[in-house]
Amino acid sequence: MGVLVARAQDAQGPLTPAPSEEHNVRRLGTEPETPAPPSLPPDEIIRRFSQKEDEFIAARPNYGYRKTIRIDEFGDDGKPAGQFLMVTETMRAANGQVISKMVQKPQSTLRYFNLETEDVRELDRIPAFPLSSSQLAKYDLKFIGEEKVDEIDCYIFKVKPKMLDRAHAYLDGLVWVDTKYLEVVKTYGKWVNELGEVRSATLPFTLFETYRENVDGKYWFPNYSRSDDTVHLKDVSVPVRLVIKWTDFKVLPAAPAAAPAKP
Repeated sequence: MGVLVARAQDAQGPLTPAPSEEHNVRRLGTEPETPAPPSLPPDEIIRRFSQKEDEFIAARPNYGYRKTIRIDEFGDDGKPAGQFLMVTETMRAANGQVISKMVQKPQSTLRYFNLETEDVRELDRIPAFPLSSSQLAKYDLKFIGEEKVDEIDCYIFKVKPKMLDRAHAYLDGLVWVDTKYLEVVKTYGKWVNELGEVRSATLPFTLFETYRENVDGKYWFPNYSRSDDTVHLKDVSVPVRLVIKWTDFKVLPAAPAAAPAKP
C-alpha cells in the first residue's frame, strides 16, 4: 500500500484488502487500447470521471444481475461460526417492470443476532454511483496520488462531503480512477447524511470497500463490496463480515410494447 494512501486513511480507519480470488478488476473489449491521455489537471479529471458516472447511472437500469449478500460471524478462534445468505436476481417481469426476485429463501445460521430480510435491504440506501456530475457541488475532492488496483493504474482522490441532507447518503472516503479512461474502478469509505453515519439499525457496518467490474467494455458497475466490523452484545463482542456480490450482468430484454388504444 502506498504511503499516500496510508496517510489518507488515518482518519478513515483501516483498509482491509478484499481477497484477490473474490474480485477481478479488468477491462473487457475487442478494440485495441488507445494511448494513455496526457496528464490532466485534477479538476479536469474530476469533471471527466463524473460524466462517466452519469453514463453508468443511465446504463445500469438496462441490465439484470444476480446479487448475493453474505454476513459471517466469527468465533474466538477466528473461524466462521454462523452465516446469513440471501440471493436475489434483478430481471424484467412479464408486465415489463424491472423487479428484484428472491432466488432462494434467506438462510441463516447466525448464533448471536437475528436478521430479517428488511434489515438487509436497508443496504440499498447506499448509492452505486455517488460522484455524478449533479452531486459534485456537494463534495470537496483532493488529488492525493497514484496507485495500481489490480493491473490498472489509478489516480486517488480523497472525497469529503461539504453539503449534507437527510434524504441522501454521501461518501466520505477515497476513490480510485483509471488513469487512462478516467473512470472510477474502486471506492472506500463510510456513508453519511445530516443525521450522521448511514447504517442499518441492526447491522454495525460503516466502512465499505467496493470494487467495480467492466461490463460490455463500456461501463464500470459495482461487483464486490466488503465491510468488517464488530457486534457488541451484553456479554460478548462478535467480529462480523459483510460481502455483497453483483454477478451475471446481462442486458434486459426490451419492455413489451403497449397495446394500441381502441378507437
